Amino acid sequence: MKPPAPRILLTGAAGGVGTRLRPLLAEVYGPLRLSDLTAPAGLVDGETFVGADLADAAQVDAIVRDVDAIVHLGGHSVEGPWETILQANIVGTYHLFEAARRHGVQRVVFASSNHVMGFYERSRRVGVDALPRPDTRYGLSKAFGESLGALYADKHGLRVLCIRIGNVADAPIDRRRLAIWLDPRDLLQLIRIGLEHPELRYEVVYGASDNARGWWDNRRAFELGYRPVGRAEDHAAAVLARDETPDPIGDRFQGGSFCSQGFGR
Repeated sequence: MKPPAPRILLTGAAGGVGTRLRPLLAEVYGPLRLSDLTAPAGLVDGETFVGADLADAAQVDAIVRDVDAIVHLGGHSVEGPWETILQANIVGTYHLFEAARRHGVQRVVFASSNHVMGFYERSRRVGVDALPRPDTRYGLSKAFGESLGALYADKHGLRVLCIRIGNVADAPIDRRRLAIWLDPRDLLQLIRIGLEHPELRYEVVYGASDNARGWWDNRRAFELGYRPVGRAEDHAAAVLARDETPDPIGDRFQGGSFCSQGFGR
């Protein structure tokens, strides 16, 4: 008999990535528990929404209870003031992993970000073993989340996959995104590796489709079985025909405009 599908919590369900991901996850895993600060639009049968502020430990404890696995997209998704990043992405991610430990959650897929590595120049190909070079307080918070995942995997036995997401969209819309685009179907594939791979303990992979102009060495994802179906180059002609405003700092570094924000070097 086929084993029952895991009971999955999806945080950040009302955001752009969560909205694209919900129907894809439901097709594979069935009913989902969704959480965010506000309810997502267009809830369907099989989706249960429980609101929570990640900065509130008791609210996080309530959404984690009785689930087998967590896909953690929640938090502040762009650069912001320190207090905002601290509460949503650092304190909130700690609350989530700690609640997962207490309730015996088996697996956590953590939505990290390419901005963990944003200050590497575009001329350099970067793998997951390179030192983090975050480009913002946001990128720093995602580096913290990756390290937190390692701690809970090694000390408490959670199985954790961190995905350094590039840009999730139906198609790349500018030159930088030709290098970092992630087709939603490929994000689902990476999440399934995190939720199902029998030998997974703790891994970091890049969230990118088949991008000929990419900067990242994603061999570990391929070793785990990743086979992207999206091809950024299929959209290159349309992207390259568009005019773009030069950014002397952002165009040099992988993090793009996140690097030029507040740049004072």
